Amino acid sequence: MNYVKAEDILPDDLLKMIQQYTDGVYIYIPRKNEERKAWGENSGIRKSLKFRNRLIYKDYIKGKKVKVLSQKYYLSEQSIWRIINNEKNSLENKA
Repeated sequence: MNYVKAEDILPDDLLKMIQQYTDGVYIYIPRKNEERKAWGENSGIRKSLKFRNRLIYKDYIKGKKVKVLSQKYYLSEQSIWRIINNEKNSLENKA
């Protein structure tokens, strides 16, 4: 996120009104709800995690033990089980 000077983009009267509430501090103005993107959409991390999780599930189906998967992907065994269950459920819901 880039910072923009309010004085460069806001009309003077609006800037003065905002200064009545907050003078000289940084404020965050959120995007409109219809413009918001889901977590990981911009960076692509959501897509790469989905791919990784499918690999984990495929390895599990092929017979790899949870402990081995945990070490391979640097995740806890509990996280591996959660991923396996989520992938299994998503495949069952598609069928």
